[in-house]
Order: sequence, then C-alpha cells, then structure tokens
Amino acid sequence: MTVPSARDQLRALAADGAFTGPWRHARGELDDASARPASVLVLFGVLDGLPSDHDAQALAVSADLDVLLLARAATLRSHAGQVAFPGGRADADEDAVSAALREAREETGVDTDGVEVLGTLTPLPMPVSNHVVTPVLGWWTRQSPVGVVDPAESSHVFRAPVADLLDPDHRVTTVLRRGGQVWRGPAFLVDDGGTEHLVWGFTAGILDAMFDHLGWTEPWDRGRELELD
Repeated sequence: MTVPSARDQLRALAADGAFTGPWRHARGELDDASARPASVLVLFGVLDGLPSDHDAQALAVSADLDVLLLARAATLRSHAGQVAFPGGRADADEDAVSAALREAREETGVDTDGVEVLGTLTPLPMPVSNHVVTPVLGWWTRQSPVGVVDPAESSHVFRAPVADLLDPDHRVTTVLRRGGQVWRGPAFLVDDGGTEHLVWGFTAGILDAMFDHLGWTEPWDRGRELELD
C-alpha cells in the first residue's frame, strides 16, 4: 500500500479545516464583541539542519520533516517567552493568509514566495489575549534562511523536527493553576542546538490536535505532569 506523503496528508488536513472540533485548550472566556482577528503560519518543510534521531511510527514522518517555531521575547506584555508559530494580529485590509505570511516575514525573515499555502483551519479562540486565531497551514517548497529579525519580538527562531515532537520521551502534560482554576494541556520538550524549549498552550494544542488527526501521535504518558509557574 502506498502511504501518502506528509505534504499530501497535510493538504488533506487543510481541506478538513474543522478537524479541531470544540476547542478544549482555551483558558477563560472570549469576549465575542471585541475579539480581534489574528492568524499564525503553521509551516512544515524538510529540515536543513540536524534531523531527528527518533524513528517516528508514522511512515509519512521522515527524520527531516520539521515545523517552524519561534520563542517570543521575554519582555513582551503578552505570551512573553512562550514558543509560538509565527503570526499575529491581522491589519484591517488583510485576510488570514495575508496576515500570517506578513507576520512570518517580519518575525523570521522567511521568504514567503517559497511557501505553498495548503489552506486554513478553523478559527480558534484565544481568550487570554482576546483574539480569534486562524491557523494557516503551509509547506516550504523553496528553502530560505530564517532567524530573529527583531529581538524585541523574538529571542529564538528554529525548525523543530516533527519526529522529535512525536517522541514520547519529549511529551508532557502541563498544569497551570490560576485563581483557583486548573488547566491541563499537552506540551512538547524541544532541544534546538542546546537551547531547550517547552512548547505548551495554544501552539501545543494545535500540534497535538493535528498529530492526532493525522494518525501521527505515538502513545505517551499523559500522567507525566509539569507544573507551570
């Protein structure tokens, strides 16, 4: 049996944009009347650096398949220090795709002429910053260098091997306690050239939902918890 490539599987996922279902990773309640549109670029490609040494169970996940991530600057007022997809708020004259590509250029320096947009996923609520965020799914057809463009916005830009994210040893459940409430969610531990990151919250939720729907997820210990400060 021929196994569809990762690119083909992601394209099919984009066509099924409602796969996320009821979004369980939102913290708090969204103010629908004032919520602002935003989008993120979920960009997959073939790694140009060190591939993963973990053999993924999903045949479509090669050792050099990766996804573009960045660590937000610790000085930002919102989501400081967190790992995220490139993206941000849409301007008045932008649709979700245009906003995601513009933000990715501004934050990482990626040449978006080399990005094939596979489609958009269902807009998702992010109550903590009062945004409705549309994930834009992309494939890196022509490689270009990426890095921190503005240190006031980002501290690190990197390409995470998907097989590393799927490695059960790199998966934990984060626990966040605020005002008597407790939120638990999927998270990923990532090491990029000696720089360690925790991918959690909104970004980890999207990756987790995507991997589950694609059938890429490997069994992992959901009882392995990490308390967040």
